[in-house]
Amino acid sequence: MTSSLLARFSSLSSFARFNLFNHFASATSANEVKAAQHQSLPQRHLATALAVLAISAGVHGTATANSAAGTAIAATDPTVNEQVVMLPVVQNGKSFQFETTLFKPPGEGPFPLLVMNHGKERGNPGAQRRDRFLAMSREFVKRGYAVAVPMRKGFSASTGTYADFGCNMKDNGQLQADDVQAALDALVRLPYVDRERILIAGQSYGGLATMAFGTRQYPGVRGLINFAGGLRIDGGSCDWKGALVKAAGSYGSKSSLPSLWFYGENDSYFDHSLAQQMQAAYQAGGGAAQLVAYGKFKNDAHGMIGSRDGIAIWWPETERFLRSVGMPADEVIAIADTPRPPATGYAPVASVQAVPHVSAAGKAGYQAYLQKGTPRAFAISVSGAWSWAEEGDDPAARALSACQKNSKLPCQLYSVDHDVVWNDPALNMLPPVSVN
Repeated sequence: MTSSLLARFSSLSSFARFNLFNHFASATSANEVKAAQHQSLPQRHLATALAVLAISAGVHGTATANSAAGTAIAATDPTVNEQVVMLPVVQNGKSFQFETTLFKPPGEGPFPLLVMNHGKERGNPGAQRRDRFLAMSREFVKRGYAVAVPMRKGFSASTGTYADFGCNMKDNGQLQADDVQAALDALVRLPYVDRERILIAGQSYGGLATMAFGTRQYPGVRGLINFAGGLRIDGGSCDWKGALVKAAGSYGSKSSLPSLWFYGENDSYFDHSLAQQMQAAYQAGGGAAQLVAYGKFKNDAHGMIGSRDGIAIWWPETERFLRSVGMPADEVIAIADTPRPPATGYAPVASVQAVPHVSAAGKAGYQAYLQKGTPRAFAISVSGAWSWAEEGDDPAARALSACQKNSKLPCQLYSVDHDVVWNDPALNMLPPVSVN
């Protein structure tokens, strides 16, 4: 039963789950859960084919269906018309599909395009989650941009195999830039993309790929933005810092594009000293690079671009940069705030013992959650499952998803940021009291 209750519940926003939880908590069976988790291979292929067909034809979400071409109107969807597609790309005569997140304003375009390139987490690239950069994407959609976040070969659900050249950072960056170029070749064919106004950006390994891509003189690309770009190799004899400086020098000698770089003081990967050496090498090669060496950001500046609180750091300089390269910088779209469940007053947020249904390990997890910064969310289930998430894209949805993986019953948010948002399902199941 592929349309099971749990599958439908999991497709809802975190806020919708909150509102419907009490009605569904006792209705989901183990068989329905199993069915939801084992969609047939033909069904998955059909879904992929439909997604590819939709993006190739330039199909838009329902929020844009009635909007006039080129008209700036309010976009009420807080996810800014998000689509996830398998983007068909061709590289050296071989076909691949890149899992790609797309955001766009209402209307038919053409819209300037931002391509945002992801980093590399530790471990298997295929197990890496899909990146969205939602906070950043919303800021660009507000200003009339279409945004694409392609997952490169071997990452997340993208086809192909991840590869690298070990300590050769110059070639590592260029190899990833091959994927950036293949994705861009497909993206510029979309009917709503303005081929003459393109911006390429990236974070961490995606920042390195962005700077490597800048050597290719791709038509329509106006500038590059590098958020903590680089690649670190732990262990062994690799002088990865020296290799990054050499790579920067090579890229600078072949790029004529202006670039803007952001590196934070407490970046756990690439500190100010390394960033300054890379900038100096890039400029010595003839490249144009403005370095914004900002101070400490929360626990680790490496993830600044993924945080909604990072906007205050990167947007002012980015606005000036956009204007300098002839790209739009004024807000033209109004985007609704992401809804969140209200505080319920169930218990003080600092009360660990008040968290229901979870074991001692769950209460210890909640204690750890209380030490995290915002945005954050803690989810629980009457089954005893629990999870929390902080920072990045939609921590509430991520907490619910992680909790759900360990529960046959739906998970619900217990806390968001500094509030308890839990409604005890047991209280809602009590019969109404008659009043004579």
